[in-house]
Amino acid sequence: MAFCQSFMTELYRHIGDDTDVPAGDIGVGGREIGYLFGQYKRIRDEHVGVLTGRGLSYGGSLARTEATGYGLIYITEEALKARGDSFEGKTVVISGSGNVAIYACQKAQSLGAKVVAMYDSNGYIYDPAGIRLDIIKDIKEVKRGRIKEYAERVEGATYTEGCKGIWTIPCDIALPCATQNEIDAKSAQILVDNGCKYVGEGANMPSTLEAIEVFQKSGVVFLPAKAANAGGVATSALEMAQSSGRMFWSFEEVDAKLKGIMVNIYHNIDDAAKEYGYEGNYVMGANIAGFKKVADAMMAQGIV
Repeated sequence: MAFCQSFMTELYRHIGDDTDVPAGDIGVGGREIGYLFGQYKRIRDEHVGVLTGRGLSYGGSLARTEATGYGLIYITEEALKARGDSFEGKTVVISGSGNVAIYACQKAQSLGAKVVAMYDSNGYIYDPAGIRLDIIKDIKEVKRGRIKEYAERVEGATYTEGCKGIWTIPCDIALPCATQNEIDAKSAQILVDNGCKYVGEGANMPSTLEAIEVFQKSGVVFLPAKAANAGGVATSALEMAQSSGRMFWSFEEVDAKLKGIMVNIYHNIDDAAKEYGYEGNYVMGANIAGFKKVADAMMAQGIV
């Protein structure tokens, strides 16, 4: 709390509900956002939507906690659907055990997938019967413990020190949801050799450039972070819309809007890739679609 308050005492001059709106990330969850928002409100003497990921009692949005993980599954589901496929019966490996990983796991399981592995910064767990998410939530969200406790509580599950080995577990779908550069070329090749067909980035740039090249050359459907993990910031925008209108939408309303946004993102990057001769290359599709949106807005406003 002391750190967050001190930080906001300097930051408040540079942000605003119509200027820049920060949100949480690694190590900054609802608790920290609350302390930051409280200090901003104390200094400015106003209650505005200047931070997203706020608690429900002071202007937050339902589904914001789940948003990045759910969004990742929605865009991956659309990629599967475009190929006549689905999550049903698929084996999934998810890195991380924070909000993104937990709620990607939850949504994937609800669609019929079996998530068999997750990790934290110390090591990874493997449960061939499928991850019991209630236990993961108890360890990580309630007790703020280490994931190795899972193996102590669940028969048949194993824990391995270190994180790299998680990508040696055979899977149909890999969802890196932890941190930058966690999949290198060697890990990518192991995933390909073990039959992985889809990779969706829930973290920010979790695959190295060399890893992405391996995936693309091998025909893996690769959904880059700039598209695949947009669900969090998309729902931040929905939170801001609710704040501006003094509204409070139901979980189902926010979730439906989130799904619509992620499905639309998939088709935008797919269409852009096809239009410019890079069909199936969603890195190129996302870069082109994003660039065009900014460039068109700049030209329309007379900036260039």
